[in-house]
Amino acid sequence: MMRPLIGIGAIALAMLSCGASAQQRYPLWAHGAPGFEDRADIPEQSQDYWTKHINNPSITAYLPDPKNATGTAIVILPGGGHELLVTTTEGGDVAHWLADKGVAAFVVRYRLFREKGTPYTEEDARADVERAMRTVRARAAEFHIDPHRIGVWGFSAGGELARMVTLSPPVPPQGTPDAIDRVSEKPDFSILEFPGPLHAVEHVTADSPPVLISAANDDKCCSGPAVDVLNEYRAAHASVEMHLYAAGGHAFNMGEDTPLVSLQHWPERVTDWLSDQGLLYHPKPVFVPK
Repeated sequence: MMRPLIGIGAIALAMLSCGASAQQRYPLWAHGAPGFEDRADIPEQSQDYWTKHINNPSITAYLPDPKNATGTAIVILPGGGHELLVTTTEGGDVAHWLADKGVAAFVVRYRLFREKGTPYTEEDARADVERAMRTVRARAAEFHIDPHRIGVWGFSAGGELARMVTLSPPVPPQGTPDAIDRVSEKPDFSILEFPGPLHAVEHVTADSPPVLISAANDDKCCSGPAVDVLNEYRAAHASVEMHLYAAGGHAFNMGEDTPLVSLQHWPERVTDWLSDQGLLYHPKPVFVPK
C-alpha cells in the first residue's frame, strides 16, 4: 500500500539523520492506473527478493544528502521477466548505491504483463515507465534535480523497457492526458544492463541519448540484444560504451553475488561512465569574457 504523501523536506531530514537516503513512494496516477482504478487497492505480494501483483504503479524516491547532491537523477527499472520485479538487488539496493554518490534514484514498480492471470499488456508496462520518466521530470524542482540530467537504468526485462523508452516512440498516454503527460518521457542517458530481446520500433541517430551497456558473453538470453544495441549506436555514430564480460551468465546485477572479480568491479565502470558524462558533479559555470 502507498504511504501517505508528506513533505520531501521532512522526509529527507528524518532519513538523513539516520544516515540513510531519504525514501518516499508516489503513485504514478492519483487514483490508480487509468482504466484499472478499481484494482488500485489490491495489495502487492513481496517475498525474499521479489514483488508481484503490481496494480497501482509507482515510483519510490531515494534522495541523496543535499550536501552531496549532484542534480542528476536515475529512474531504475528492475527485471523479472515481466512476471515479477526484483525489487531488492535490481531496485532498492541500486537506488541506495546511487544516492550515496549524490544521485537521486527512483525505483519503478510497473505492471507485469506475463504474470499469471494478469489483465495487463506490454503497452501498460511501457505506459508506466513513460509516466515515471515524465513524473520525475515534472517534479524536478521538488526533488532538487536538473530536468535535463534524468537517466534510466534497466535490468533484463527492465532493460527492455529502458531500451524502448530511450529509442522508440512513446505509447499514447493512458486516461485523460494531464500536465505530466505534456512533459518529455525521453531519458537524457541510459544504462542497459543485460537487456532482454523484447523491443519496439527503434530510431537511433547521432543525437540519441548516450548509453552504457553491459552483459556477460555466456548469457544466452541477453548478450545478443546488448550487442544489437551497440551495433545500432555504432552505425548511427551515437555515444555508446559497452562492457561485454567473458562470463557471468544472467543477472549479475551489481556484482554482489559472484566470484568473478571483473563483475565485482562493474559498479566502478558505472561510476566511471557517469563521471565521464559529467553527471556526478555540478556543471561548471560557463566562462563569458567581459
